[in-house]
Amino acid sequence: MKINLNVNGVTFPVDIEPDRSLSGVLRNEIGLTGTKEGCDDCECGACMVLLDGHPVNSCSYLAVQTDGRQVTTVEGLADADGLAPLQQAMLDAGGVQCGFCTPGMLMSATALLSENPEPTVEEIRIGLSGNLCRCTGYAKIIEAVGSDAPST
Repeated sequence: MKINLNVNGVTFPVDIEPDRSLSGVLRNEIGLTGTKEGCDDCECGACMVLLDGHPVNSCSYLAVQTDGRQVTTVEGLADADGLAPLQQAMLDAGGVQCGFCTPGMLMSATALLSENPEPTVEEIRIGLSGNLCRCTGYAKIIEAVGSDAPST
């Protein structure tokens, strides 16, 4: 099946089987490996991307469902000038260790901050709740997302 996959503002015509996951197509056909494949069961959030600005687990989203829609991956957050402010904040706060969960965390946080630029700590926790991290213990990630967020 031929579809036009719009990823990070670039259209990729791809010919895929209708049962292919979005994460698999992003990684294997397009070569964007920032989106991780962790649990393959919507439990870990490592595969999180934005679809029309909303976070989705790309491991369970069929690529054919995205035909003509806008997909944003972690690679799409940075620009020619460098990292996006949230990416830099994650590094500065020490919210990155092994890095496996980082793309999903960044995508969930980007969606949260686009809806709510000044979230409380509790709102950040809820916004990141679909993402698992086994290294940092979340404190540094939450700090990165909203170091100025009021405590709740």
